[in-house]
Amino acid sequence: MLVREAMSTVVLTIGPAHTLRQAAALMSARRVGAAVVHDPDAGGIGILTERDILNSLGLGQDPDAEHAHAHTTTDVVFAAPSWRLEEAAGAMAHGGFRHLIVLDRQEPVGIVSVRDIIRCWAPARRHPAPVVPA
Repeated sequence: MLVREAMSTVVLTIGPAHTLRQAAALMSARRVGAAVVHDPDAGGIGILTERDILNSLGLGQDPDAEHAHAHTTTDVVFAAPSWRLEEAAGAMAHGGFRHLIVLDRQEPVGIVSVRDIIRCWAPARRHPAPVVPA
């Protein structure tokens, strides 16, 4: 199976000036665990994850004063839609992260998460056959 078949095409993009509270609210509303941070001044694409927000809160930082740019991972590993899921899982395991931004022609077209991969690899739930009295 390929990344394009497993990825979420709901890509939340925020700017570097968003506060962590704003980012968390948008992520929660869209039910996603990561946001793509587009920073034209820094010349690139980064990722802000729920873990980044949690780490900031754990340090006692104010989510209304902290901005996305200070917590964004900019050394990002990107996936291609044509990658096999094994490649994506390997990149995540090697890098110790749970989300990959999927790029097509240098544009974000999706995000693939560990949850997406597990959903594809887990056997379909089977409902027990109904018991018919004899």
